[in-house]
Amino acid sequence: MNIDTKIFCIIPSYNEQDRIKKTILDVKKIIKNIVVIDDGSSDKIYERAKETGVTVLRHVINRGQGAALQTGNKFAYDNGAEIAVHFDADGQFLANEIPRLLKPLLRNECDISLGSRFIEGASKMPWTKKYILFPIARLVNYVLLGVKLTDPQSGFRALNRKAMENIVIEQDGSAHCSEILYKANINKLKIKEAPMTVIYNEYGQSLFKGKGRKKGGIQIIKDLLLAKIMQ
Repeated sequence: MNIDTKIFCIIPSYNEQDRIKKTILDVKKIIKNIVVIDDGSSDKIYERAKETGVTVLRHVINRGQGAALQTGNKFAYDNGAEIAVHFDADGQFLANEIPRLLKPLLRNECDISLGSRFIEGASKMPWTKKYILFPIARLVNYVLLGVKLTDPQSGFRALNRKAMENIVIEQDGSAHCSEILYKANINKLKIKEAPMTVIYNEYGQSLFKGKGRKKGGIQIIKDLLLAKIMQ
C-alpha cells in the first residue's frame, strides 16, 4: 500500500551499505517520498541509496544521528511534508509496521506517534537493555524532562507538520530521542505510543560505550544534563 505523497520517510544512515537498499525497497512499498541522509559514511552507502531513485542528502563529516534527522526534517518540511517518519537504516525496524505508527496521526489523535518495544512485548531485546538501560532511561526522562512513556529511547517515530515546526533537533548524537520528547512536552504536543517490533542484529549500546557513532547510556545522560543546564 502507498500512503499519501505528503508523507516523507527520513532514513539517517552511517556505514550501512549492505543493508540500505533492502531498507529503502521495503519502505518504498509503503511511502513514496524517501529521504536518506548519508551522515559522513566511509563506505558506498551514498551510491547504493542513489541507485534506488530516492533523495539522498550528504553530510561531509559524521555528525551523528540527531543531526542527520534534523537535516531530513528540514528537507521534508521545506518540501511540504505533512508527516515525517523516522526509520533506521540498519534493518531493525519493520516497514510493514509504518501504517500502524501513522494511524493516530492520520486520525488527528496526536502530533507525534512513537513506536514502543514494551507494548504487546513484540521485541526480544538483550536483557541488559530491558532490565537496566531502559528503566534508567525512563526514570531519567521523567525526572529531568517530565516525560513519562514506556519507550522514551525509541527511534521509530512519526511527526506531524506542527511537531516538525516546533522541534528543532540540537543534540547531534543519541540524546536527540529525549530532546524530541522534552520539546514536545514544553510545546504541549500530544504523543501516542504504538506497538513496534525491533530486530536486534547486534548489540549496539551499553552503559559506558556504544558501537560506531552511538554513545553509551552514561554519555547520553551527561548530554541530557548539559542540555537541561543550558536552557
